[in-house]
Amino acid sequence: MITLPLSRRRLLVAASALGLGLAFRPALAAAPDLSFDELYGSFSPLGLEFSDKVKDLTGEKVSIRGFMAPPLKAEAQFFVLSEIPMALCPFCSSDADWPENIVVVYLDRKQTFVQPNQMIEVTGTLDRGSWVDPETGFVSQLRLRDARYKTV
Repeated sequence: MITLPLSRRRLLVAASALGLGLAFRPALAAAPDLSFDELYGSFSPLGLEFSDKVKDLTGEKVSIRGFMAPPLKAEAQFFVLSEIPMALCPFCSSDADWPENIVVVYLDRKQTFVQPNQMIEVTGTLDRGSWVDPETGFVSQLRLRDARYKTV
């Protein structure tokens, strides 16, 4: 009898041949869902305070559903996701003007924009805190980076 060293590849090939391949595949975890109602925990004279859920999920991949506000320009690689359909893009000049029902989305690649009345689901890495986009001057409090979206 000839014995061959048991490599991971041989083990997976053998398991697949025996119909056991699923047991060796890592489970794909879905990104946690976030809703607009869960973005902020309170409002004080100092402004909006992020919710505990947002604080816990900062730096993690999350999914949120909403509507794409009309982009500032057609070739932009970012857009504003809003809780309700909007006719105009809300462009904030300072973080004091930041509405509680929007999230800025920075795409990982260019995608075709959709109509503002079409619900989409966006998945990306959650980032929080005041930040000014160096290219556009757009001020944001919440962002999804390296994001993609799909219609739902």
